[in-house]
This record gives sequence, structure tokens and C-alpha cells, in this order.
Amino acid sequence: MIGLSMTAYPGRNLDGLGEWLEKAEELGFEFIELVSEWPHFVTCDNWRGYRELLESHSLGITLHAPFSDLNIGSLNERIRRASIEVLGETLEIASALDVLAVTVHPGHCSPVSRRYRMDYNLVHRASLMELEKLAEEHGVPVGVENMPNFPILDAQTPERLAELLKGINLGVTFDVGHLNTTTRDFEGFLQIFQGRIVSVHLHDNSGESDEHLPPGDGTVPWKRVLLGLPDVPRVLEVSSLSDAVRGLSYLRDIGGL
Repeated sequence: MIGLSMTAYPGRNLDGLGEWLEKAEELGFEFIELVSEWPHFVTCDNWRGYRELLESHSLGITLHAPFSDLNIGSLNERIRRASIEVLGETLEIASALDVLAVTVHPGHCSPVSRRYRMDYNLVHRASLMELEKLAEEHGVPVGVENMPNFPILDAQTPERLAELLKGINLGVTFDVGHLNTTTRDFEGFLQIFQGRIVSVHLHDNSGESDEHLPPGDGTVPWKRVLLGLPDVPRVLEVSSLSDAVRGLSYLRDIGGL
């Protein structure tokens, strides 16, 4: 099942979303990943509008929770609590939208959390346990995403993500492009999280930074990676509709779809 992320939607408002959805459906995408980030936050006030548009195009939904200004690993309790509240609202909306999966980011580091690493780990895992309860309460599959190579980001390796999630019943979103900037151990990732992956993000890069190029434009060994992917929603996470066309064509040409 292949979907397209709203990272490829160019509008600052939703005036052109209906036309964009029509083009995505014509290309053969089966669902859309709503990305609840500025300027397209999905909230209690507007989620019905998203649902109506998507239902009119017979498209399923996955949802990427807000992440830019949140930190579930913050040692500032007010920031951590606000982050959990925002994610809790997102999971409630996800349940109402009957989404296929929700992607959330792990916490990230600050100068103080680097210094007090044990405290940071305890707080971070406590937040993930709260998300586990919220996911169960709202009945939605939640995947914690592996992060790309960037100084403050946590869970850049499968081993670290597994450490954070040990004993916590949350799923994983496998971001292929992110892993290409870190260990590139695709087989190892799939082995560690076998049976736990709820969605996959597909995009490419040169191996140095998180560029979100169309598959085939970077160094990801796609034929090898695609062979091992589980049968879960796969999201093409690129920057434009033209990139989506090129990436989709490449994946079809190599037999990946």
C-alpha cells in the first residue's frame, strides 16, 4: 500500500488541497499522510475538513504527529507535559479519522540532558510509556520514528531506538532515508523490529544529510531494502508532486511496488 506525504503539498493553506489530492489519486497513491505541522496542523477544530476531502477522493490516511516544537524527552516538565498533551490530542483525532498508523518522533537532547543522561533517559521512557497508554486508549497504531544524522536527535540507530522502547508496547516507523544517513544497517533494523513496524517512510539522500530526495536520486540500495520491508503502509516522503512522480516511477521500474 503506497501513500504520499503532505510534505509534497505546496500550499500554505488548504485551498488547493482538493486538486492536489485528485492528482495524487490519479498517480495511483492509495492514501495520504497528513503532516500535522505548521501551516497544516490537524486539530480538533479542522480535522473534519480533512476527512471530508480525503473521503471524497477514496483515499486512506496516515498521520504524522507534530514534532518541531515538541520534546517528550525534555527535563523541563512543563515542556514535556505540553508535548504529551499535544500528542494525546493528535491520537484522539487519529482515532476519529480511522487512520492506518500514526508516526511520532522520539525526544531529543539539550545541553542539560546531555549532561544528565540518566535523568533524561528516565524522563524520555516515562513519556513513551504515557504514549503507550494513550495509543491503547484511542486504539490507534503508533510508530516511533528512527531519526537522521543530526547532533541533537536521539534514536539514530536501531539499537538506541530499541533501548528506548524496551518493554514499551509501541510500534516503529521505519524511515529508510534517515537510516541511510546513520548506520545504513537496513537488514539489522528490520531484524531488530520484526513484527513491530507499523509504517515505512521512503525517500533518498546522499548519505550525509536528510535531503528527502525521490527514491533513485541518492545512495539508498532500494532493491535490497524493498525486499525485506513488511506489508505495512509505505509513505513516499518527498518535497513536491514532480518528485513524487519521479520516485514512484523509479520504484515501479525496479519492481518495488
